[in-house]
Amino acid sequence: MKEFIINENDSGQRIDKFITKALPELPKSMMYRLIRKKDIKINGKRCEISSRLNTGDKVTVYVKDDVSAEKKHDMSFLEQSAEIDVVYEDENIIIVNKPAGLDSHSNGSHMTDTLIDRIKHYLYNKKEYQPQLESSFAPALCSRLDRNTCGLVTATKNAAALRELNEAIRNGNVNKIYHCITTAPPPQKEEIISAYHQKDESRNLVKISDSPVEGYKPIKTGYRILSVQKSLSLVEVTLYTGRTHQIRAHLAHIGAPVLGDGKYGNTTANKRYGIFRQALCAYRLKFDMPQNSALNYLNSMDITAPQPDFEKKFFS
Repeated sequence: MKEFIINENDSGQRIDKFITKALPELPKSMMYRLIRKKDIKINGKRCEISSRLNTGDKVTVYVKDDVSAEKKHDMSFLEQSAEIDVVYEDENIIIVNKPAGLDSHSNGSHMTDTLIDRIKHYLYNKKEYQPQLESSFAPALCSRLDRNTCGLVTATKNAAALRELNEAIRNGNVNKIYHCITTAPPPQKEEIISAYHQKDESRNLVKISDSPVEGYKPIKTGYRILSVQKSLSLVEVTLYTGRTHQIRAHLAHIGAPVLGDGKYGNTTANKRYGIFRQALCAYRLKFDMPQNSALNYLNSMDITAPQPDFEKKFFS
């Protein structure tokens, strides 16, 4: 038998989601069978798969020892650096400036240095994240950037903030603004452009179409030219949708590839300027949280990253 007392970070979840994370070695088929047989209870009463947990609830799982699984807390993040560039932090969220060359999440290789592991290490050192006290929650990124893109990434410190921010992002209440340098000017000084996007998973490459194509998803990108230096343009980009490589592929599609981009860019220009990582930075975050949100205090903030090195080099 296993017992769990639900804390604030576990509350609000469906029982099956909680059990999957709290007992990761328990097969899902067995978990569903235990629920049907009333061998998983909340406060001593039967539950349904859709039952949601509240703070203080006691979850009891009646399972034989040979199929039970002790929760093994992954502490491997302590083997990574705790060095992060904090731009904003409060009791709910932390916004950091990710350097180019650092993965947001693990790519599956052993001992990969990642932004989320650095954040976990940082919060562990502050005693704000204690894995041994958590059944299912760990600090999580609400957004991610490509390895060679720098700039602002938001992570949450508790489950309630994670749910609120993920919903806000889905509903378009988090405005993400980027700065980049293009090797040719976009067609207009300022414009909102739409197209259709498809990702080739096997090649990690996307295609853009101006007209609807089966399997392609709509995208929407806004841009504004901030400055021009010879053939280079400093461009502010607003993302209205968040598809893979959207900015890089969409700008290249309209004839304004991002400097340093090895996938969609102009290799001749990249060599001429000696830039081989995309000159792209998640530069600003603006929040428009609903008034009933516990995070609506973020609405008064305009959070910006430090000026990226590529911008200092060409447009200082």
